[in-house]
Amino acid sequence: MIRRALPCGIVLALVACAAPSPKPATAAMPSPVQTPPDASPPPTAPPQAPPIRGLDAARAEFVRTTAQRFGIPASEIEAVLARAQIRDSIVKAMSRPAEAKPWRDYRPIFIQQSRIDSGRAFLAANRPSLQRAERQYGVPAEIITAILGVETGYGANKGSYPVVDALYTLAFAYPRSGDPARVAYEDKREAFFRDELAQLFALGKEEHLDITTLKGSYAGAMGWGQFMPSSYRQYAVDGDGDGRRDLFNDLDDVIASVANYFAQKGQWQRGGSVMVRAVRGPAAQDFVNPGNAVTLDQTLASLAALDYRPASPVPVAANTPLTLITLDGAAGPEYWIVFNDFKAITAYNISRHYATAVYQLSELIAGRGDAG
Repeated sequence: MIRRALPCGIVLALVACAAPSPKPATAAMPSPVQTPPDASPPPTAPPQAPPIRGLDAARAEFVRTTAQRFGIPASEIEAVLARAQIRDSIVKAMSRPAEAKPWRDYRPIFIQQSRIDSGRAFLAANRPSLQRAERQYGVPAEIITAILGVETGYGANKGSYPVVDALYTLAFAYPRSGDPARVAYEDKREAFFRDELAQLFALGKEEHLDITTLKGSYAGAMGWGQFMPSSYRQYAVDGDGDGRRDLFNDLDDVIASVANYFAQKGQWQRGGSVMVRAVRGPAAQDFVNPGNAVTLDQTLASLAALDYRPASPVPVAANTPLTLITLDGAAGPEYWIVFNDFKAITAYNISRHYATAVYQLSELIAGRGDAG
């Protein structure tokens, strides 16, 4: 995140809530949203940090353009970068995102009874703020809660990497696979993180943050909802009217900002459908839907013509845009019909596994569905 950014992806000071948020029984796994939304599966060979040739020149150009772009003294940028470190642990973490696991292995990371119970406790403790955000933005309280559960275990694990180091590493030493077919992609990713590092300096200026003290994920995502710096600047909101946008410590801001992210970037549809299990008929052929991006180019009628039908009634119009995804489940292939609000979750993190985990966790928190 976006977003989640994650989704996905996916950084402010927190004001105490009426009731403290519960900690889950187990710490949160590094979340997919900690890898920005356009991430793709890693190459077969584990990437290594390349020799950093021309670092001084690249850094000097970064300082010049960032100072000019955001009106920050070049000396201040230089002072921060002088203390930044290229960390091999960040390169290695970026090389093995959880999304690369098959669904049957990915699901148990996030669909656990302890995470469900903690989500229900979080929802109960923060119900007024969650309901206020739901009324304003149309995003259900359980979806907001599930995002925080997947991202940071309801605030228990907001990340331990210095954000400056994470972004500095990926901006100037993004892992390279050595595959010529991936050079353009890897160049694009490095440019993405270089921009996020610049956005971090702008965020520090705007929110009066000492960015050298901030901790987050290996990809530079921050706070309860793991927002990247650009998402923090664009989508964070002041949920309690205290004049600040604090995604680190103020749960009113955190909750409203996650909802605003879905409404603005994800184009969440109030009351819309997310996903429903599909039944594959005997005449159906494999439905080709490659990659991670969700393209809503089907209808219920077009899927029925391919011999795929919803396993339970879906209250949508005949011309509602949707598509079919296939997940590698523990008992074999799982077929799911997904709608606009599923795609909205992928705006936080493009992984279909991530979006499915968020939705299933939200249903269980709300008392619907089965954890098995």
